[in-house]
Amino acid sequence: MRGRQRVASKDHILGQDKDENLDENLASVRIQNAKPCWLHSFRHVLVASLSAFLYGYHIGVVNETLESISIDLGFSGNTIAEGLVVSVCLGGAFVGSLFSGWMADGIGRKRSFQLCALPMIIGAGMSATAKTLWGMLLGRLFVGTGMGLGPPVVALYVAEVSPPAVRGAYGALTQIATCLGLMGSFFIGIPSKDIVGWWRICFWVSVIPAAMLAIFMEISAESPHWLFKIGRTTEAEAEFEKLLGGVHVKPAMVELSKADRGDASDTVTVSDLICGRYFRVMFIGCSLFALQQLSGINAVFYFSSTVFESFGVPSDIANTCVGVCNLVGSVIAMILMDKLGRKLLLLGSFLGMALTMGLQAIAASPFASGFGAMYLSVGGMLLFVMSFALGAGPVPCLVMSEMLPGNIRAKAMAICLAMHWAINFFVGLFFLRLLELIGAQLLYTIFGSCCLVAVVFVKKYILETKGKSLQEIEIALLAQEADSTY
Repeated sequence: MRGRQRVASKDHILGQDKDENLDENLASVRIQNAKPCWLHSFRHVLVASLSAFLYGYHIGVVNETLESISIDLGFSGNTIAEGLVVSVCLGGAFVGSLFSGWMADGIGRKRSFQLCALPMIIGAGMSATAKTLWGMLLGRLFVGTGMGLGPPVVALYVAEVSPPAVRGAYGALTQIATCLGLMGSFFIGIPSKDIVGWWRICFWVSVIPAAMLAIFMEISAESPHWLFKIGRTTEAEAEFEKLLGGVHVKPAMVELSKADRGDASDTVTVSDLICGRYFRVMFIGCSLFALQQLSGINAVFYFSSTVFESFGVPSDIANTCVGVCNLVGSVIAMILMDKLGRKLLLLGSFLGMALTMGLQAIAASPFASGFGAMYLSVGGMLLFVMSFALGAGPVPCLVMSEMLPGNIRAKAMAICLAMHWAINFFVGLFFLRLLELIGAQLLYTIFGSCCLVAVVFVKKYILETKGKSLQEIEIALLAQEADSTY
């Protein structure tokens, strides 16, 4: 009897162990299939988006205030000086962008955000207290350096702290923050034409979000990818717990471990990126940002008021319409990014931009006149801005931060965005001159053709990254490269 009891007891225990193992496996599968709650990471991305808000604010702050600034500082009527006030920050942004990748890899994403805020605070204070043109230019140069440091780090941070299911929405959130910054600078600048010295207030206001970025980033999460890459595995787990919740830490670390640790990232040189084994992915990134700028979007942003005023539409109404279209398009992109995917939004966006730029080319032709030309030109411009905001605006930074391998991501994003600033500068510099030389119809046709080239380029080279982890994207890209060699 006792023997039979022992056997029965043993069978019972073995059966119980099997049930427990089965339950553990089922629980593990449920955890892996469950999506992390987006609320864990949202506040961290929201703080990072302050950098994008500042970028938009400083791009637009001189739009309404330039006339008052030129009168107060004694260079009214000097178009070269006025152009320098607008564009000197682009030079600073180019320099800041070049160094952003090395900085992000060296001191981490959090400290990079704080360092990005510092020149914006200093530069805004210098601009607000400027007594001469040179003081204003120096302040704008400092601000531009911070503007250049910010976007690459924002793109890196969003890609590395976001759950795959909402990464696209978070990427579009930074574009919305940029739109809000642009609109905020416009509305704050409206009284500058009536109130003497109000333009100084406009610069001082920007110190508040910059200080908030520096302070709140101190209590935000560091990128687990960066921590893991430099060997601080325990801290990476702690940051994953903040961003995803405790039950998702182990699967996230396992996924992260699939890729190489990447400790050799510091040995990656510029020549490795430009003409070495990373040439293909760098070509994709730089070309995508170049096509984004050659689409003519910044020509529209910089000179939309002139086009509207030529049809008798006041500049404040023009800027409001452009800002609203940009914001509405960005909100729609945020909703659709993780449903339709990055590639489809990019294709639709560039195609829409090509068609709407065609409307503006028709409006500039001899066949259109009067109200017909006005509706085609103004309507085409607003639809162009909305088409841009749907994909060509938010997607390039996001998709390249996803596609670039982890060990070069920061440095490669820096170079890609330096290309963005360089093309941006030359488009702004030569647009009006080309408008005089070849006319609006041919110039808009060139911009539209660049948009069509972008459609073909995206179709051929851009990888769909919707819902995939960064490690899955890297593996898929390696397979794509292998296929292209045969």
